[in-house]
Amino acid sequence: MPDVLAVTGLRRAFRQGDATIEVLRGVNLRISAGEIVALLGPSGSGKSTLLQAVGLLEGGFEGSIRIAGEEAAKLDNDGRTRVRRDALGFVYQFHHLLPDFDAAENVVLPQLIRGAGAADARARATRLLTALGLGHRLTHRPSQLSGGEQQRVAVARALANRPALVLADEPTGNLDEATAEVVLAEFLRLVRGEGSAALIATHNERLAAKMDRVVRLSEGVLV
Repeated sequence: MPDVLAVTGLRRAFRQGDATIEVLRGVNLRISAGEIVALLGPSGSGKSTLLQAVGLLEGGFEGSIRIAGEEAAKLDNDGRTRVRRDALGFVYQFHHLLPDFDAAENVVLPQLIRGAGAADARARATRLLTALGLGHRLTHRPSQLSGGEQQRVAVARALANRPALVLADEPTGNLDEATAEVVLAEFLRLVRGEGSAALIATHNERLAAKMDRVVRLSEGVLV
């Protein structure tokens, strides 16, 4: 299968006073189309830093990041925005839903930004949310939804534009254990059904075992 993501020699260091802290020390990672990979590591190991880099959300990195065949280092700001919009989906520990929009509207909006028609965007939002068990909650705002329901909306939003790669940073970390199990199972089922690849950061070994492959951050490199 072709690589959706190819990371080579990725480095990231931060200045802290007079000291330089190397968080990523030459990360190499390849993810094939449709593959779901768990990224394990304790808090502070650099999981979020790696996801920030792969998501083209901040600079200061050395090395190569190729997403769906495009080299990030060769992209200007507009190019990075286009790749984030067209090829990537994001799910965070906290849902970050727009509070003044209902569940369906939160999933419709990224499609409209990409240029989809309103009717098609609404139909896809309805299909995704229904697949996640929220067909009866389409017109509810985030404040009217439980934590698990809010995260399901965030999952649907991440998949709205049919991304090649979904990046998830502790996507169930803000949920109780039972709800986390259910939401992750639905997340994985939907990602596989959509044919997207995924890189999912977690510290939970049991949840990681449900994915296709596990990589671990250790002393700034993946093992």
